[in-house]
Amino acid sequence: MSIDEIRRLLPRTAVVLDFDGTLSPIVTRPGDARPLAGFEEVLTDLVPQVLRLAIVTGRPATFVRERLDVDGIDVVGLYGLGEAQPLDPAVLAAVREAASREPGSFVEDKGMTVAVHVRAAADPEAALQRLRPAVASIAAAGGLAVLDGKRVLEVAPAAGGKTDAVRALAEGAAAVLVAGDDVADVEAFEALVGLDAIVCRVAVLGLETPDPLRARADLTVDGPEGLLVLLRSLV
Repeated sequence: MSIDEIRRLLPRTAVVLDFDGTLSPIVTRPGDARPLAGFEEVLTDLVPQVLRLAIVTGRPATFVRERLDVDGIDVVGLYGLGEAQPLDPAVLAAVREAASREPGSFVEDKGMTVAVHVRAAADPEAALQRLRPAVASIAAAGGLAVLDGKRVLEVAPAAGGKTDAVRALAEGAAAVLVAGDDVADVEAFEALVGLDAIVCRVAVLGLETPDPLRARADLTVDGPEGLLVLLRSLV
């Protein structure tokens, strides 16, 4: 679909954005992530012009709000799992032990979920493949799910996820623009299938863009820089 349709329906549009790789360039250490310069101003300008502006992220909501000072944005952290119970400490310990056997891996404890990042490994894809069976076994034993991302595996509660969060944010909108760059964003794109609204799925491309995301996109942009240009064209 044309971005012109989003412009035409902008006051009745829900804009739903990912954070890492979408607003923030990909970084090796998760704690170093920051929105690209310019997004704070553009999102501030966009908030009063749309029905709803939201960020749905695997990060805790507090992480995003501390780095993006924009009033009026809904931030859905941990893919909507923020009300879940914290993970059993035994699960966290088991994930840490599994990751300790993979040089270059880094464990991020998010409370309700735990992620193993392998971006710093000598061969990230091989590291993921070696870690996956152990992480899947830990998750299965605890009745949990494994969420795949770009060079990351995340153990999380089986209920909820990005699909439910995006559907809820799209409710009542005449148009929806959703932008993302990762495996979970494929779910976000698919969540809008059959929606009674104009839908624009934007794939934010990078070196690790999943092929299914690109295939399901209505529009592609090159990295956070490209998304910044696109959003500026709306305000």
